[in-house]
Amino acid sequence: SATFEDTGSTWNIPCGRSLGGLPHGVFGPVAGSIPREQPVHTSFTPAHPLGRRRMRKCAVAISPELSRARRAVRAALFAVAALLVAAPIAMAPPAHAADDAVGISLRPADASGAFDGRTNFRYQLDPGQTVSDFAAVVNTGTEPQVFTLIGTDAFNNETGDYALLPTDEEPTQLGRWVTFENGANRMEVTLAPGEGRLVPFALTLPAEVTPGDHAGGIVASVVTGGQVEVDRRVAIRMYTRVSGDLQPRLSISGMDASYSGDWWNLLSGTATVRYTVSNPGNVALAANVNGGVNTWFGIAVATPPGGSINEILPGNSASYEFTATGIAQWGYLMPYLQLVPFVDSDDVDTYVAVAPVSRDTFLLAVPWLIVIALALAALVWFGLRARRKRDAARAQAWIEYTQNEARVAAQREAELVTAGGGATHD
Repeated sequence: SATFEDTGSTWNIPCGRSLGGLPHGVFGPVAGSIPREQPVHTSFTPAHPLGRRRMRKCAVAISPELSRARRAVRAALFAVAALLVAAPIAMAPPAHAADDAVGISLRPADASGAFDGRTNFRYQLDPGQTVSDFAAVVNTGTEPQVFTLIGTDAFNNETGDYALLPTDEEPTQLGRWVTFENGANRMEVTLAPGEGRLVPFALTLPAEVTPGDHAGGIVASVVTGGQVEVDRRVAIRMYTRVSGDLQPRLSISGMDASYSGDWWNLLSGTATVRYTVSNPGNVALAANVNGGVNTWFGIAVATPPGGSINEILPGNSASYEFTATGIAQWGYLMPYLQLVPFVDSDDVDTYVAVAPVSRDTFLLAVPWLIVIALALAALVWFGLRARRKRDAARAQAWIEYTQNEARVAAQREAELVTAGGGATHD
């Protein structure tokens, strides 16, 4: 389109631009200013579609009134296009609205609903005893929601983390002993945005409950979605220590190791140690881990930094591994592991003394470069030995052959001598 600058009394037409509504072309020299009342006449040479120019004179007349009309139409078209583009954007909901719609807050509370500083529920009870407590749930989302409060059991997942049963799975231990104000171990609460509720509950231990630690949690769940349901959950851990005979103990129920490295590099390799920790006792225990790798005569070849594992609940187990790098191919390696268990709690009254546990295993790290060198040396030695045997056998055969030839020659000579003596006698 043509570009015009309105200076009030004249139209300034820049050179080298096509005029709106005209075939695209390359202008010849056009410059200067023209009075607004005077129609514009100019000549231009259109470009040929194939790139060769074809000289042709064209006369164009553009009046100021037509230019103003075109500007008005163009502005209107731009305004309509802007509305069409902005309309769907304005009507579309924010991308995060769905995420903001659901928000859950759950924490321990006292009887007034105030936060009392606890991060979990922890009790020490006798068999058959009941304790009452409170949890505060708040809808922090932007829409009314139905919250399902659940008492459930805990377990260790495959990585050893503290986990709770799925929402639709019924508990069999601690979660089953929790009751809300409706008399069941689950209840529903509908809350408006920003609304909270103080939820009382009771924990009643059976008379025949076993001593030791029982773990579970209070869960607040909100299920949303249509064909694909999404279960959003927050939870508070619950620990209950039942009085009686405590048997705190961890065991390393499985241990194996592997060695990896370049066959030609005698001085660098990696040992990977995999082990399984089980809790056959009745106290939830975490542990500090110390491990390493020894070789001949107990010489240490690797001592990785120590670490720790999360608490293992009674009757549960979890698998772990550690790696030790920079280990030479010593042939014989002995990875070892030591666990120092402890009760992971801020309540000193729950601490118990636990004996450390250790275990080791055998690992073969073949020095392949040495093995290959020895194999080649042995091959050369056996080859030389076989060759010496063959040479000795050939020499013996030659000696036997020459001796036999000598005997044959001597016998012939004796026969000739005998025959010659008989002829003289006659």
